[in-house]
Amino acid sequence: MLEQIVGGWDAQVRAISDAEVLLELAEEASDEDSAREAAQSTVTIKKQLDDIEFKRMLSGELDSGGAIVQVTAGAGGVDASDWAQMLMRMLIRYCDRKGWKVEVVEETPAEEAGIKTATFTVAGDYAYGLLKAESGVHRLVRVSPFDANGRRQTSFAAVQVTADIDDDIEIDIKDVDLRIDTYRAGGAGGQHVNKTDSAVRITHMPTGIVVQCQNERSQHANKDKAFKLLRARLYDFEIAKREAKAAEDAKARLKIEWGSQIRSYVLFPYQQVNDHRTELKTSDVTGVLDGDLDDLIRTYLLKAADEKKN
Repeated sequence: MLEQIVGGWDAQVRAISDAEVLLELAEEASDEDSAREAAQSTVTIKKQLDDIEFKRMLSGELDSGGAIVQVTAGAGGVDASDWAQMLMRMLIRYCDRKGWKVEVVEETPAEEAGIKTATFTVAGDYAYGLLKAESGVHRLVRVSPFDANGRRQTSFAAVQVTADIDDDIEIDIKDVDLRIDTYRAGGAGGQHVNKTDSAVRITHMPTGIVVQCQNERSQHANKDKAFKLLRARLYDFEIAKREAKAAEDAKARLKIEWGSQIRSYVLFPYQQVNDHRTELKTSDVTGVLDGDLDDLIRTYLLKAADEKKN
C-alpha cells in the first residue's frame, strides 16, 4: 500500500515536470492547443494530489483494508425494513463504483417487505477507511408506499462498519463465552431451499455481540465465516473500550430512532440529503441512493481529521 502511495506521488512529480515543459513550449511557439493541454494537465494533477493527500489522511492501522458492514432496520415498521434494504443497496452500489468486491454473508428478510438485518463483507483498498464514515443511524422521510392513504412516513435504519481484520491479529475467544445456534437458512422457496440446519448464529455472552452467517453451502463453512465476523466485531469492541467510549456510546449507536441520526434523506415534500455531522446538503437524492457518496464521505472524514488534530 505504501508503495502505491509513493509510486503515485512520483508519477505526479513527473506529470508536473511534463506540464511545465509543455507550457514553456506553448509560450515559445504561441501554441494555444498546447497551452490548453498543459492547463488540463494541471487540473488532473491537482485531483490526483488531492486523492493522495486524502489517502494519507486515512492512516489508521486498519484504514487501508477491507470492511464488514451490517445494516439493521430500526423504528418505522415495514417502511424501516424497506429502508434498510434501500440503504444496503446504496452502500453496495458505492462499493461497486469503487471496484471493491462485495460478498453478502447474511440477509434476514422482513415479513412484508425489505430486510430486518443484513451483513456483507467488502474487499478493496481503503474500504474500511472510507466506509466507516457511514456508521450510524440513517433517517428516511417519504410518502410511504405501504400506506393506502399516502401519508408521509419517517423511518430509520442503522449501519455498523467494522474492519475485516487479518487472521494474524490475536483475539482471545473462550468457548465457554459462546452460544452457538444452528437454524435453517431462509430463501425464496423452490428446489434450492436449504433443507438442513446449515445457518449458524454465534452469541458472545460477555459482550452480547451476535453474528450470523447463512449464505455458505455447509454448516461448517457458515461457522467459519461467523467466527471471522465475531473476531472482527470483538476487535472493534476492544478498540472502542481502549478509546474510552464502549458502553454508553455503543448503546447510543444501537438506538435506531429519533434524535440519533447522522444523515437524513428527504424525498417529500422536497428532495434533499443532509449530513448532520457536517451540514453538507445535496438535492441529488437519486444519485446518493445510487451510491454517489464520495462528497458526503470525504467531507465528513476531513472534518473528523481536523477535529482530531485540534
